[in-house]
Amino acid sequence: MITFLKQGIFVFLLTLVVQTAAAQDYWSRISGRPSVLALEEGLETIDAGHFRLKLVRSSQTVAGLSPVSHPDFDFTPGDRLKVRDKDSLFHLGDINLRVRISGGIWKDYTTASHRTAVKPLQTSANILAAADLAPTLPDDIPLSVKRYYELRQGALVMRFELTNTSASDIEIGALGVPMIFNNILEGKSLDEAHAQNVFFDPYIGKDGGYLEVKRLHGKGPNLLVLPQEHMAFEAYRPLLEDPTPRSIVFEGFHEWMAHSKAYADKEWEGVTQWNTPTSITLRPGEVRNYAIRFVLTDAIREIPEVLKQEERPVTIGIPGYVLPMDVDGQLFVDYPEAISDIRISPAGALSLEAKGTTVSGAEIYNVKGMRWGKARVTIVYADSLEQTVHYNIIKPEAEVIRDFGHFLLTEQWFDEKGDPFHRNPSVISYDYEEKRQVTQDSRAWIAGLSDEGGAGSWLGAIMKQLVQPDKEELIKLQRFVDETLWSNIQHSEGDQKYGVKKSVFYYEPEKMPAGTYDKDINYGTWAAWDKKGADDIGRSYNYPHVAAAYWVMYRLARYREGLVTNRPWEWYLEQAYRTSVAMQELAPYYAQFGQMEGTVFLNILKDLKREEFSTMAAGLEQIMKERALHWKSLNYPFGSEMPWDSTGQEEVYMWSDYFGFDEKALITLDAILAYMPVMPHWAYNGNARRYWDFLYGGKLSRIERQIHHYGSGLNAIPVLTHYRKNPEDLYLLKVGYGGLLGSISNITEDGFGPAAFHSFPSTLKIDGLSGDYGSGFFGYAVNSATYITKDTDKGWLAFGGNCEVTGEHVRVKPTTAGKNRIYLAPEKLWLTLDAGTFEQLDYDPRSGVVEISLAARDEYTPVAYLNIEGRTKKLPFKSEKGAYKIPLKKKTVRVKL
Repeated sequence: MITFLKQGIFVFLLTLVVQTAAAQDYWSRISGRPSVLALEEGLETIDAGHFRLKLVRSSQTVAGLSPVSHPDFDFTPGDRLKVRDKDSLFHLGDINLRVRISGGIWKDYTTASHRTAVKPLQTSANILAAADLAPTLPDDIPLSVKRYYELRQGALVMRFELTNTSASDIEIGALGVPMIFNNILEGKSLDEAHAQNVFFDPYIGKDGGYLEVKRLHGKGPNLLVLPQEHMAFEAYRPLLEDPTPRSIVFEGFHEWMAHSKAYADKEWEGVTQWNTPTSITLRPGEVRNYAIRFVLTDAIREIPEVLKQEERPVTIGIPGYVLPMDVDGQLFVDYPEAISDIRISPAGALSLEAKGTTVSGAEIYNVKGMRWGKARVTIVYADSLEQTVHYNIIKPEAEVIRDFGHFLLTEQWFDEKGDPFHRNPSVISYDYEEKRQVTQDSRAWIAGLSDEGGAGSWLGAIMKQLVQPDKEELIKLQRFVDETLWSNIQHSEGDQKYGVKKSVFYYEPEKMPAGTYDKDINYGTWAAWDKKGADDIGRSYNYPHVAAAYWVMYRLARYREGLVTNRPWEWYLEQAYRTSVAMQELAPYYAQFGQMEGTVFLNILKDLKREEFSTMAAGLEQIMKERALHWKSLNYPFGSEMPWDSTGQEEVYMWSDYFGFDEKALITLDAILAYMPVMPHWAYNGNARRYWDFLYGGKLSRIERQIHHYGSGLNAIPVLTHYRKNPEDLYLLKVGYGGLLGSISNITEDGFGPAAFHSFPSTLKIDGLSGDYGSGFFGYAVNSATYITKDTDKGWLAFGGNCEVTGEHVRVKPTTAGKNRIYLAPEKLWLTLDAGTFEQLDYDPRSGVVEISLAARDEYTPVAYLNIEGRTKKLPFKSEKGAYKIPLKKKTVRVKL
């Protein structure tokens, strides 16, 4: 604890110096530009229903948007107004257009490029402010553009009125409204960022779409931006032309696009978009309005209810929108208007079958994935409103994981004799676009088997064995552990043999044979570490990968027969322990932060206790409690090597929960829910926010919201852990399961696991590099389970299984890859298998009787080890270290609980 405090003081002082210098440098790209907003003329403050709206007098763009209930909080970056008062920097209230005279060429128009004072228009009781934007648009624009801020039924609405002022038909091929909210974290401490900043998530669902703007701490008030007339949420374009520097402290701004065909035909050519790109043609004199509505919500969980109150469609997919082909999914649709048509694209990708209504009147559809790949469901309502729901159809989970393991242990298996960096044998990084192993990269770790970007592949290969062990794959992985992991990645000089190197690959051409390094690779960057830099053992984030490898080998050697034979199970568990302790001893600075995959340390501790390795358990528990006490002392204990991160929350929650620091665990959970949304879109549902790791682990390197990067799988761990403590909270189950299945959503049809999926509409595909995917798969491997619950409105629901209800009898057949964990919410019953698999669970809610069916024995699994939480009645089987040891037979074994 003293060490943490000393380090904290040093880091605080250093941060003040660095942030001051960094802030000056950060804004240098734009600070020299002339100011154009005439801020000296002042701001206009307007009471706008539930908001206090501030407008810049000259431009009538938004300078502040504060809830009346929290007047000191601003959803917009109003605190940056004086530095962002330059041409080409977007503000809420701007509009971007791409138009052409029919048959002509496209021309771009924006209110942000060359600002001049707009012309105010007359206001009225409901029109709070209005302006003709002609002065700030080029003279040749063939449209009149007027903007209105108005109150409608007490809600703030921003409306743009477009009129064709030419004598010709005008096609509007792109229309976007910049969504400028305060996600600039530069210069902010974690406390300041959680108090002052927001993140926003798009549901790109056409007329049913919306934008969630949420405070970082997860508490209200939060903001919903909803479509009004003609403002379908068709696309979400990054505003790369805004010169505000994008970096690890600023993801960038995006615009809500109602029309995008002109971009789809040019910049996005050949890329299948989330929605069919559209344009609109205005005849001479024709007028068309585009509007969005701003609505507050006090709690994130209340978003569906607020949508219903605002008469927007509310759709809920079970188990989510990443849908394995063997899963019987459900879609619940709640909207006052009747459904007049449903269209599926591509045709035949999935099937929908109407199955009546819920107690509250929502329409129920059974959903079945029919074809691997992305699928869009377009729901057309009687009032002509169109909503799109976006699915990702994947193979059955068991097949996905089998293919993943096969790809890793064949295409990515590296056993090149004489490798100068001693990486053989191993599972090495892979370039899927080039269909080749990556043995060199300017980022040393990518080819160096360590850090997330290099360890990701072998970590994924080992974690796969926890879910779905394979003897032939384990023969290779035992060689990797003995010959490469223990002797090269981890082993160092002297008594530091449990330290983990930053990289095995390094760049030191003067000490290596000629021709070792590819001359076409730029090794002139900071990331091309020399041997000294690569041998550094001071980065704590490398340690969980290694600890996880030993822990999985321990579990397989302990509970299976003949799968792991190179070492006894005790050796693997001891190495897991010593690696965990070494992290604190040899990498203490970063160890003060939560680690990705830090859950493995808790799992190791539990197994040390179960095996009665008391001395080791006590030592590890003490070290982890010191870390947890440090986090308990902080308001927001989510620091990392980055200014803000979604990495540490997983471990912070798990240890806070373990040690009974409930308040800190809840604060952590709320922060996770703030950046992990629930919405009818597979890419964003359960997608924990990450936006810089394409720089460090991707092939296409840029700042960009990553779709189901490793944050999804890791953050699902605390969310589902908390759900099991609060099974009445269905929202948690939807969030957690979205992240869980999101973690395997990007695995290709042949089994390649990419770093993440690219969200820019110019790309919309997986990254070409394996990168740091293994960390996300860790989340799936330790957290995959079947959840069974009964909702008062929707009835019996299964996540990770198929549910059959006959009268009062409930039967669920698991569909997860491991089929080794089941949670029965009505009984708060948590069943896990250290070995063996569940075939089905039968439940009688009236009597509370539960019967499980265990699959027949195989060569390596003669015995099932069953753990039960939630029931105290003894079973007629021998107990070994807390687990029931159930002999398996050549046929199914049924056990009544």
